[in-house]
Amino acid sequence: MEISAKTRKDLLTRKARAVCRSLCLLGHVLKGLWIVLLHFPRLSEQRQQAHVQVWAAQLMAKAGVRLQIQGQVPQGGPALMVSNHISWLDIPVLHAARHCRFISKSDVRGWPLIGRLATAAGTLYIERSSRRDARRMMESMAEALSRREILAVFPEGTTGNGHDLLPFHSNLLQAAVQVDAPVLPVGLRFVEGGTGAISRAPSYEGDENLLGSIWRTLCADDLVAVVHYGQPQQAQGRDRRAWAKDLHAEVDRLRSSPLK
Repeated sequence: MEISAKTRKDLLTRKARAVCRSLCLLGHVLKGLWIVLLHFPRLSEQRQQAHVQVWAAQLMAKAGVRLQIQGQVPQGGPALMVSNHISWLDIPVLHAARHCRFISKSDVRGWPLIGRLATAAGTLYIERSSRRDARRMMESMAEALSRREILAVFPEGTTGNGHDLLPFHSNLLQAAVQVDAPVLPVGLRFVEGGTGAISRAPSYEGDENLLGSIWRTLCADDLVAVVHYGQPQQAQGRDRRAWAKDLHAEVDRLRSSPLK
């Protein structure tokens, strides 16, 4: 079928916009690395966190993504945020809404540029295949929560398709159970600004290619990242498995609730 002149023009416009955005993103990542290497050593932890939040918000703007927050943004810790996981954008989105320390697989630390930025943002790394390292991580998380920090995990363990919510792994809740810290459920979704319909542009699932996900995101028109904070929960006698099931249901509700 022959493509109309208007459709062809729209495609070219999207591609040109994506190229422009990709160059801006690359410059922004390099700027972030420069800040981390030259300025972070002289800054307090609080000012470092403020820089991370501003940098993440600027990254979203350069990618053409708007942020919409629903619910009450946590003002302080301790708290363990649990969110569904859709895209490479999830971490900057949650950082832009409120700085937190993510729990991530150890591979990320070795990624060029991104690993250095993630470490500077306070990421805690875990070697998933090692039980000994899992115990070490639980201790590190418990200590961080005892210091009244805000941590964040993706209990699905991998990215989903944005429609179906995968089962939650309960092991990362153990630290919250151990120190009786509240867990904050968070629903995350990406929608089209004009219609409010779910957008699959940023999705990164299964055989999908990361570069393809980034390209689709940069081509998108008026993409909105919606972060919906729920109410903090205490364990109240629940073990981590029972709690994980309840949190799964609440995150599913938050990510599907009507937009305001």
